[in-house]
Amino acid sequence: MSATPGAVADELSVLLGRLHRTLRRASRGDLPDDPLPSAQMEVLRVVQATPGIGVKAVASALGTAPNTVSTLVGDLTASGHLERLPDPQNRRAVRLTLTPAATALVDGYTDHRRRIAASAAEQLPQDDLDALAAALPALNRLLVLLGG
Repeated sequence: MSATPGAVADELSVLLGRLHRTLRRASRGDLPDDPLPSAQMEVLRVVQATPGIGVKAVASALGTAPNTVSTLVGDLTASGHLERLPDPQNRRAVRLTLTPAATALVDGYTDHRRRIAASAAEQLPQDDLDALAAALPALNRLLVLLGG
């Protein structure tokens, strides 16, 4: 029996949500320093991936309202994690970059999450690991279709 788009979408939505929440909880549990709130970490991860990005583009990447991201950016700037640089093309706009401390924080958090996920993946049977690897291109194509 072939999978239907609706059935796959239902299962995928539930599983990916659970996977994201579980990984977030697991990765926050044993960090030496208390990490920033998840929303702030997500902003930092987007800025790290695209240095010089603007607030609206961060909001678009996260699927969040620009005013929400603007508030997060203000908090992250005040805490010394982000630098707001004037946009040379538009004086009213800013370009965002991570401070060195924020780069170290995001790198450490990302490495920690990767180790946790790899540790769990190492416990899977090889067939499951192969199936997950085979599904990655399809998941990436789905992400593109969803606008991500």
